[in-house]
Amino acid sequence: MYAILLPLLPLLTTLLVALGDDRSRRARAQFGAIPIGAAFCGAVAALYFVTTQGPVSVRFYDPASLASLTFPIGFYIDRLSAVMMVLIAGVGTVIYAYSIEYMYQDPHEPRYLALIGLVLFVLLCMVSSANLLMLFLFWQLLSYLLYLLAHNHTHAGTLDGAFKTFTLLRVGDIAFLAGIVLAHALYGTLEFPALFARAAESTAVVSPLPGLEISGATAVTLLLFIGGMSKSAQVPFHIWLPRYLYAPTPATALLHAGIINAGGFLINRLAPLFGLSSTTLHVAFVVGTLTAVLGATMMLAQNDIKKTLGFSTVGQMGYMIMECGLGAFSLAVFHLIAHGLFKATVFLNSGNVIHKARLEAHLPHADQEEEEQSFSPLTWVTGFVTTLMIPLLILLVTHGALHILLLESQGTVIFLFFIWITSSQAILTLTRLRAVPSWEVSAAMLVTLLFVVFMYLFAVESFTAFLYPDPNEVASYFKAAALPGRLFDLMILLATVMTVASWCYLYMRAHGRTVRMPGWIARRVEGGRNGLYVLFMNRLYVDELYDRIGGAIMRLVHRLDKPPAR
Repeated sequence: MYAILLPLLPLLTTLLVALGDDRSRRARAQFGAIPIGAAFCGAVAALYFVTTQGPVSVRFYDPASLASLTFPIGFYIDRLSAVMMVLIAGVGTVIYAYSIEYMYQDPHEPRYLALIGLVLFVLLCMVSSANLLMLFLFWQLLSYLLYLLAHNHTHAGTLDGAFKTFTLLRVGDIAFLAGIVLAHALYGTLEFPALFARAAESTAVVSPLPGLEISGATAVTLLLFIGGMSKSAQVPFHIWLPRYLYAPTPATALLHAGIINAGGFLINRLAPLFGLSSTTLHVAFVVGTLTAVLGATMMLAQNDIKKTLGFSTVGQMGYMIMECGLGAFSLAVFHLIAHGLFKATVFLNSGNVIHKARLEAHLPHADQEEEEQSFSPLTWVTGFVTTLMIPLLILLVTHGALHILLLESQGTVIFLFFIWITSSQAILTLTRLRAVPSWEVSAAMLVTLLFVVFMYLFAVESFTAFLYPDPNEVASYFKAAALPGRLFDLMILLATVMTVASWCYLYMRAHGRTVRMPGWIARRVEGGRNGLYVLFMNRLYVDELYDRIGGAIMRLVHRLDKPPAR
């Protein structure tokens, strides 16, 4: 019962910071960290309680009454909600404490700190909502608070980014609301357990166009997924995230570590509903893969640290949605937590990096002596074997030898493939440590591979058992997300060939070796490389396209609004 008080603690911080005179502003700001820290401790206790005693459910309305839909406030805290509350409150405590010193010279510091507390209150209420409508209410509040959290509205770039964020998120929110209305029309309830049970039993279909019929679960989940796409910056809704980076650094840290994860949480909260629609999961897989590839590529072409981190987040959110589209819902939550902790730390430290780069001219570039040092044979062989040979052996052999009870068929290959990609990315970065003795780099490569394998095969499996204790439920998600066998094998084969070829090319270039190719191909590759770099540096010119579309719509509106000439 006391667990429902946890979301209210950050609201106490908001009241404490916002009310009072200027003389006690500093003391009130420091005391404001106590309720948020208490919320974190309470979230840890709630996680232990729901793990041992089961979910906590409190409703201040009668679910059977239609009138209760006017204000359906209730809380449902299960393992997923408790995990998210620990993450939100923990990251929120660090960000608030950092903000006290970061914003102390800002005349509007109380307003900013009060908004931090209010955002944490809304996030905690959202992840502990008892029904879909309450979740949407706090989802909406979060969109409005993003506009206010930009803080410096006297700056043109900040105001423009906040306004475009607000307007673009409205598109996803409209689809979200339409999905809620359709779900209630088809299933007669918005309570999570009852909604999942009725959807599983329902055979209702929806006909959006004459002669076209889709299942009710597909129609509902597609609309809800569009809402999740907008909040988690999936292509083509991704443009609002890089434009929001004028906000104070702690605000962007909170955004990239907590708010941006809303889409992944939504899909996991409604996993039994999404598991009924293979079509929606396939759409999520395509959208997530496209976002991951484009986000990571645009990240590499940026020359601003915050934009680089912003597009990194876009790529990671695409990775998370892709995992959901493959039915690996627990892996998406694991990814969500790891990314949240990492990105909060990186964003809070970005100001130090910028400051140091301004003071030291050689940063972030390496010294010339270090650049001229070559790789040792030991580093080369270790990196090649750990990056390519061993993971390929695992991928090809272990599928039949490794018995993971929670995973079947494509699910096992998905986990193994993620092991390969993740470990190879980490190992590839270690090849740049040229000034370090080769045996230390080789040892770091081996430790990295073992660590990643352990994390995926044991920690992630345990996390899957923790969030989804029923193995049959997990197997059903993988079955629903399964692609046609030949298509799946072709995708794995193409990804493997492209990845191996790319890494071999990078290793050869790093050792000063050239890749032999005809002259006309070399010229096209070099010209295409420069053209692609400019294209991705300008973010595929999507921002300009949106501006033109927006301008055309505004001109049309003004033309229609203009009174006729007499």
